[in-house]
Amino acid sequence: MLNPNDTYELNQLNSPYANVVAIAKRARQISEDAEANHEIISEKPLKLAIAEFIDDKYRVNRVNVEED
Repeated sequence: MLNPNDTYELNQLNSPYANVVAIAKRARQISEDAEANHEIISEKPLKLAIAEFIDDKYRVNRVNVEED
C-alpha cells in the first residue's frame, strides 16, 4: 500500500493532475517494456512508477505556454 505522505510530497512540487498524467505514462512505459522483453514483473507498474517519481528518478517538467 502507498504511503500518503509520499504522494503528498509529490503534490507539493507540481499540480496533482500533472503528477497523475506523468505517473500513468511512466507506468504504461514500464508495462510495455516488460512485455516487449518477455519479463514478468512482481509488482504493479503503477507502484513502480510512483516509487521512481518519489526517488527522483523521473520528474515532471513544467512547460510555459505563451498565449497570443
